[in-house]
Amino acid sequence: MNSEPPEPPTPKIVVCPTCKGPSVYAPSNRFRPFCCERCKNIDLGAWASEDFRMPADAPPDDEVFGDARLQ
Repeated sequence: MNSEPPEPPTPKIVVCPTCKGPSVYAPSNRFRPFCCERCKNIDLGAWASEDFRMPADAPPDDEVFGDARLQ
């Protein structure tokens, strides 16, 4: 019988989305998937300033936009 406690799993290392550096993806890193609070805040600021957007085609100016029943 083995009476030694099992070893804790090795934390997964991922790439920080902001700085591209290593980031620990584990409950011990409260900023995951970011490596630090600074990288998390940079990403949050980009969302807040609408740097992250989905491209969309705008309707022509002469077409009704939205639900025609509400026009």
